[in-house]
Amino acid sequence: MAFMAAQYAGAQNPFVQTWCTSDPAPMVWNDRLYVYTGHDEDGADFFWMQEWRIYSTDDMVNWTDHGSPLALEDFTWADDRAWASQCVERDGKFYWYICAHSKISNGMAIGVAVGDSPTGPFRDALGKPLFENGSWDHIDPTVLIDDDGQAWLMWGNPQVYYLKLNRDMISYEGELGLLPMTEEAFGAPRMDKREKGKTYKDSYVEGPWLMKKAVPAKSKKGKVKSKTKALYYLLYAAGGVPEHISYSTAPSPTGPWTYAGEIMPLCDTKSFTNHCGIADFRGHNYFFYHTGKLPNGGGFGRSVAVEEFQYNADGSFPTIMPTDQGVCPIATFSPFRRVEAETMAFSQGIKTEQNNKVGVYVTDIHNGDYIKLQNVDFGDRSPRTFKASAASGLRGGQVELRIDSIKGQCLATLSVPATGGWENWHTLSAPVNGTVSGTHDLFLVFTGRKGPKLFNLDWWEML
Repeated sequence: MAFMAAQYAGAQNPFVQTWCTSDPAPMVWNDRLYVYTGHDEDGADFFWMQEWRIYSTDDMVNWTDHGSPLALEDFTWADDRAWASQCVERDGKFYWYICAHSKISNGMAIGVAVGDSPTGPFRDALGKPLFENGSWDHIDPTVLIDDDGQAWLMWGNPQVYYLKLNRDMISYEGELGLLPMTEEAFGAPRMDKREKGKTYKDSYVEGPWLMKKAVPAKSKKGKVKSKTKALYYLLYAAGGVPEHISYSTAPSPTGPWTYAGEIMPLCDTKSFTNHCGIADFRGHNYFFYHTGKLPNGGGFGRSVAVEEFQYNADGSFPTIMPTDQGVCPIATFSPFRRVEAETMAFSQGIKTEQNNKVGVYVTDIHNGDYIKLQNVDFGDRSPRTFKASAASGLRGGQVELRIDSIKGQCLATLSVPATGGWENWHTLSAPVNGTVSGTHDLFLVFTGRKGPKLFNLDWWEML
């Protein structure tokens, strides 16, 4: 009940509620922000993860679920543990670096898939791991294409490995590199190198995120110059279990790295792990991480979240605390178009599924469930008709279109009959009663008989 109460206060975190998601990796492409995530299975007692998922937004509050375009089955060499990943674009192709357990070496391995769009379809680019040697260290890849065109791939627990990728992004030059895991670089050396009885200020664990930023240059006397210099940042899960987020900086990807401090300290996130990613989108800076705050969530049922932040004047990170409120919208949402039902700012009770015919759709709809969209702009044009594509294998139900709250003004009630099957889609319509203008939150509230699943919903639009 406390979680529900937070929603009515305007909570947006976690920003995916339909599934447990983890290890967010943001990527900006064509004025849209995509987040690549893992998927924690419901009720899991370990990181039994089988697939990766994608979500995207252009306003930071209404997210479209693109389903799972990549899974363990897409890698013939992988059989378990679809853990953290990151995607990057180069020369019109999208390279999705993943880690998974390898049947070949019986260790964790780094793989790469390639696609022609940020949402796929994706295929294994090599038919084998990009790198493996039987070790369990090879998890959580992060990738950066530098200004000179050189691409760097880093990963690792309990130490950081790296490769210099070739231009094709699926091969590399030279040998496997290893960052020196020193106290100066990461707050502490590796566990097996630490002095007994000594207290260290921090320690690298896993989940690296490599990025580069221009920061104010300083003179030898410490005064800030008008010029800037390039600085590399490595953010990572730190400290052990439970984890917090810290970072180090360096003049080049290979170092020397200098420990810079904590970003997100230990908090009551309901998850003993954390994993972060950074995105600069439309003039805003965003910090992505995961919690365990969904109902029935926790350390093995994580949920992606986001906070907006501002860098300090010298380019360093501020302290970023997790919030339930999340971020504010940076654009309005138009209802006068076909909207995929799996686009939402918040939801209660529902799930999403996908098939080869219609793609992703909303399912597991019961009486009292709802979808919320935020900052919906009706302008001065009041809609006359509400249309939707729905399917029901049993007795159907209704979609109530309400503004501002789940009990707000009802604009329309769309009746969904039994359509002869859960994927037998019918296009339905209902008149819009009254008028509406300006910007509102919009709720699709689902009603029907209590208890059973009512129907599936593929898309909706207003005319």
